Amino acid sequence: MEQDVRDDPRSANDSRMRTPVQSGKEAPVESKPSTRQRWNEAHLSKMATFWLCLASVVVVLILGFTWGGWMTEGGAEKIAQAAAKTAVIERLAPICVAQFSQDPDSLLKLDELNGMTSYQRAQYVQDQGWATISGEEKPDRQVANACTQLIMDMSP
Repeated sequence: MEQDVRDDPRSANDSRMRTPVQSGKEAPVESKPSTRQRWNEAHLSKMATFWLCLASVVVVLILGFTWGGWMTEGGAEKIAQAAAKTAVIERLAPICVAQFSQDPDSLLKLDELNGMTSYQRAQYVQDQGWATISGEEKPDRQVANACTQLIMDMSP
């Protein structure tokens, strides 16, 4: 493709090819595709879809167990057992206090309890048999602790 030298204002030693320009017509402006068009044209591979799904599952599990309040069966069982034990102790401690109140020397024993440490008090309640509930062979230490607290709260 040879150019006509008369039409080209460039010097004779310029070897660049001249690009013809059409007069009267403007060059078409290419529009940038919209986000919606790009979304419709996107095609994920099977491998990318698999990893995306796996990552989504992991994120949901992490969020569920940390912030969502989910727990395992073992964790729920431990919490339920602790709550049940606490409820039983709360129900048995007043029975222990009633047994203390029925003791004819309760005022004398209350004075003895006031002079002891908390560990000695719980042991004293166990030794007196107040923390032994009917049907049980030996007193319960936690019932004795709760009973001691109730007895000390009602003392003048």
